[in-house]
This record gives sequence, structure tokens and C-alpha cells, in this order.
Amino acid sequence: MSTQKVLYIEKSKGPFVVSDGPVLKPAAGQLSVKVISAALNPVDWKIQAYDFAVSKYPAIVGTDAAGEVASVGEGVEGFSKGDKVFFQGFFTNEQATFQQYTLVPADLVGIIPSNIDSDQASTIPLGFSTAAFGLLASHYAGLDPTLEFKTKHTGEAAVVYGGSTSVGQFAIQIFRLLGYSKIIVNASGRHGEFLKSLGATDVIDRTQVPAEKFAETAKKIAGVPIKVVYNSVSDGGEAHSTSLATLAEGGVLVDVDPEKKGSVAGKKVYGVFGSAHVPTNKEFGRVIWKILPRLVQEGSIVPNRVEKVPNGLAGIDGGLQKLKNNQVSGVKLIAHPQETA
Repeated sequence: MSTQKVLYIEKSKGPFVVSDGPVLKPAAGQLSVKVISAALNPVDWKIQAYDFAVSKYPAIVGTDAAGEVASVGEGVEGFSKGDKVFFQGFFTNEQATFQQYTLVPADLVGIIPSNIDSDQASTIPLGFSTAAFGLLASHYAGLDPTLEFKTKHTGEAAVVYGGSTSVGQFAIQIFRLLGYSKIIVNASGRHGEFLKSLGATDVIDRTQVPAEKFAETAKKIAGVPIKVVYNSVSDGGEAHSTSLATLAEGGVLVDVDPEKKGSVAGKKVYGVFGSAHVPTNKEFGRVIWKILPRLVQEGSIVPNRVEKVPNGLAGIDGGLQKLKNNQVSGVKLIAHPQETA
């Protein structure tokens, strides 16, 4: 069996270590993919710090990638060796993305559109899925379970709290495709023009307007009851409570914290687990991967801006420390596993 370079978490709450691991052959219905670009997400350092989501150690994490099909499992149609693809990984050593080769179900993979490169493509899967599941899927807010964007919300207002995050950027774009007349965003003012290019109509500068004033400010700008808010900030509670205060009675709050769910003061709360691999999400996940490449190709969905971390897999730990220390804003960190020494 051939070997590859992988990035392991050695033990529960242990360090990240580059080591050797096997290159696995795809089972029926799977692709083996040579990972060219792997994006970093906050969940990656949180798994290391708090020991959740993985079932055994040493563990490989990473959930965003783009690369080239290395081999095709039995029964797979529509993909060939060498195809350039992007996809969402999962929290198992076989399907995580912080390694040089990984496996992925073929029905949750897309061909990289010709207008973006692999770095850009790797920024899309988790962020877009987390926004799309929460806002569109029928078992969450259910605004458009078909992903066809035929129903328009003209005259209505939506809010994205944390608009410059990866998830926030995709939530803005989804609200734009849904036709909301007002898309009000909380973010640093330095990202204002970029977020408006994605579809935000109004950016409330978080460096100028404190959290306790956000709801009041957003309501004045909206001019109508705000019926849907997407909170893309997981900060222990302030972002959630601020988002909830912004929402009108009877409205829906979608939150990136999957623990935040239920009904509060007549407002419905959906905490999102943004993985297409879990059984409850698989059906809509297939819808996403059928339609997403076209949305990107036509420019309806654009990727995050990228910042590369050096030294392949060995540079990921440093990048995750930057995420942990809130030193990353408005961009997605990308590693190139094939560059690992």
C-alpha cells in the first residue's frame, strides 16, 4: 500500500504532527482525490482544543478541499481520473482533508468551474453548505428547498451578523439570490465595499456601532419587520443574543452554533450543522452539489478571498492559531498538502 503525508492530531487535545499514512482505495460510490488545496476553518482548531467530532486518535481533520480525481470507485459515473473537483470532507481519517489524498462520496462532489482555481474552490464547500442548509433546506428555515431561487422576497429585509466570515459571505449571496430588498450586515467597515459587491445593501461597522446598539440600528435601516437573521459568529453568546434582539416576533434566526435551537419569545431558532455527510442533511446535500458548480460558473456565487499558508500540511497549525487568536478577517486560509516536505 502506498503512503502519503498526513496531518494528525496525535491524541485527545494533543499537538498537530505531520506523519505518514496510507493512501486508501475508493469503495463503491467513492472517489479518491489528490488534495491540491485545503481550506482552514475554526472548527479544526476547536476539535483539537475541546476533543469533539472525532471518534479515534490519531485523528485527521479538515473539511474543505479541491483537487484532482486520483481514482474512481465502482459504480461511479460522471467523473474520470484527472478531473478537477471540489468537495466537503468529513471528520474521519478516510474523508478528512488535511492529507495528500482523501476519499469522498461521488454524489457530494462538484467539477471546479472554469472561472475559479483550486484555492478559490476550496473556500466554498463548508461555508456555502452551512449558509445554504440553514436558510434553504426544508428541515431548517426552508426558504428555498429546491435551490432554484424562483421565489423573490421583494420589499423584505434580512440580516447577516458577521458578514465578513466565510459563512457570512455566502449567507449574503444567498439572500441576494432570494431577492431581499434590504440585506443588512454587521462587519468591520474595512470590508464594507467588498460585502456590498456580494449583495449587502447596508454594512453596519462593528467598530463604530457596539453590539448593544446593533438591533436598534438595523431595525431603523430595515424600515420593515426583520423576519430572518443569519448569525455567522460563534462567540459564546453575545452575537446570538444580538441577532435574536434584531429579529421580529414570528421570525427565524439561523445560527452557526448547532446547540442554539428551539423557540425563544415567539422566534424560531435553528442551529446549523453544515455537513452534507450526516444523514439528515444528505438529501439536500445532493441538491447542493448538483446545482452549486453552475451557480459558481455563472457568477451567482463567488468564493472567498484567499490567503495561502506556507509549508503545506506543516503550516496548518500556525494558520489555525491565527484563526484561534482572531487574526484572520475577510479571507480564507488555504494550505497546499502536496507542498509538504
